[in-house]
Amino acid sequence: MNNKIKEKLKLLTTKPGVYVMRDKDGNVIYVGKAKNLKNRVSQYFRNSPKPSKVQAMIDNVDIFDYFITMSEMDALALESNLIKKYQPFYNILLKDGKQFPYIKIDMKEPFPKIEIVRKVKKDGCKYFGPYFAGIDVREIVKTINAAFKIRTCNLKITETSIAKRECLNYSLGLCSAPCTKKITKEDYKKEIDKVINFLNGNDEEIEEILTKKMQIAANNENFENAILLRDRLKMIAKLKQRVVANLPKDVSKDIFAYYTNGLSGVITYMVVRGGKILGIISYPCLDAELEEGQTLFNFVIQYYQNLMIPNEIILSHDIEDKELMYEFFNKKVNIITNPHGINKSLLDMAKENAKEYLEKYIEKEKIKYNNSIGAIKTLQEKLNLKELPVRMECYDISNINGTNKVCSMVVFKNGEASKKDYRKFKIKTVKGSNDFASLEEALSRRLKRYVEQNGDSFKEKPNLLVIDGGKGQLSSCYSILEQFGLTDQIEIIGLAKRLEEVFVVNSSSPIILKPASVELRLLQRIRDEAHRFAITYHRYIRTKKQTKSILDDIPGIGPKKRDALLKVFGTSAEIAKTNIDLLETVPGINPALASTIFNYFKDHPISNQPEE
Repeated sequence: MNNKIKEKLKLLTTKPGVYVMRDKDGNVIYVGKAKNLKNRVSQYFRNSPKPSKVQAMIDNVDIFDYFITMSEMDALALESNLIKKYQPFYNILLKDGKQFPYIKIDMKEPFPKIEIVRKVKKDGCKYFGPYFAGIDVREIVKTINAAFKIRTCNLKITETSIAKRECLNYSLGLCSAPCTKKITKEDYKKEIDKVINFLNGNDEEIEEILTKKMQIAANNENFENAILLRDRLKMIAKLKQRVVANLPKDVSKDIFAYYTNGLSGVITYMVVRGGKILGIISYPCLDAELEEGQTLFNFVIQYYQNLMIPNEIILSHDIEDKELMYEFFNKKVNIITNPHGINKSLLDMAKENAKEYLEKYIEKEKIKYNNSIGAIKTLQEKLNLKELPVRMECYDISNINGTNKVCSMVVFKNGEASKKDYRKFKIKTVKGSNDFASLEEALSRRLKRYVEQNGDSFKEKPNLLVIDGGKGQLSSCYSILEQFGLTDQIEIIGLAKRLEEVFVVNSSSPIILKPASVELRLLQRIRDEAHRFAITYHRYIRTKKQTKSILDDIPGIGPKKRDALLKVFGTSAEIAKTNIDLLETVPGINPALASTIFNYFKDHPISNQPEE
């Protein structure tokens, strides 16, 4: 603990608030909330045994900041906002984009439809789900339609409105056509009640209906429809396999189990609806909380920002902030931390899943480490590099007979592709097919931007440049480093394709890396990625040039007006011959624009233009 932290600890208050841990570079590495800031933050810096993940975080803390709030609920809201803003390494951070699907039914409508949605709103509608882990919500909707003929369209149907004709779903027997009043509001409501009954866990009625329909279709030799109904029955059977014995069908509950080895952790989430386990999913998590219960609390709070809150929540650990959790939910929820009977069995199942997932996750992370951080460390050793190649850049040229020349710049950070840092160059000064000169131009432009610190994408120094080629390409690009005086700062190698030889500066003999070694595979990955990126960009430029029209150069002509002109006149050559009066007859072409088009072709004869 340094002196800055010691002085800051003396200033802490006993009020609620949020604390922010920063490393020596000022980066936020952890955000936490506290009912009592002084007690909470001081715990981190006491000389007492701590979990490995907490100690790892503390070892990287250089200073901390704190914010006082009016209440613990305000602290919770501020903590959530700061985590989303800074995305600290030692915080749980769930991605908002991954939201599970629900089935939504708006009972306020006279003829409710079935919708698949991913956001639950407080709008008075009925929501069923979430559905995941092997249950396809679209298949459930198809099964409902096959049995009950409920509409899925977006038509606004009122008690007085009536459509001109029924849609295709009615002809296929998948909709009862309330839009043309083929069914009364009362009868439609009865069908909706059956749907709700099914979604609440009662499968008997829908299974009976589909079985009868399948038998009728088979008897009538409508085998195609019989097969579809058989598939719907398979979905019902799949749901029935997830039934939990001795569990009431009117209870919805979520189970959260946290398992950790002290350094890594996993939280498994199980959802139970209508007496069935709808899904189990596990999340690896790294959270530098001192108590495991607080880690679980942090996860649950983030999780229910995206999901519907059930009647019961079962947790594997006790939590101190249970009242705060009730306040956050703003509804009556039974939170169970010491379950018995069937609830204990469900929690044990979730715990076992968490333990198994963590074991596989750790093995997967080891492989990932060996192929990334481990690979760049080995590469530094094998090639005798001065710096660890944390940022590697690879360049490749693509052209056809010297036309549409482009160069790709691919970036790997810590041994993994960093696509947001990829850049592409159009070669501007080189004539003909000259890959050496094209590489020199692209590298010169990139290094010039680095020296001038011009542009966020070029400000960061590459530790290693990888050139696709042998000794010739390497020497050519090394001369560019010499021009900018960067030979002592940036290292460069060439990777020759034929024998996968690695060429380094000041050595005529190549270095042969062991075939299939992680360091060679890393160089091959970045080389192949640069090649792919260059070819993709070259194809784009070539296609764009081939489809470019002379009309695109005329002010006021966009894609729609260009297409309208070509539809009427056929080619640009015919448009060039046309007078202003005829141009005005084209939809969207007013007198002023017609005059602009006429004058453009007057000043730019069609013979001087490239063919379309």
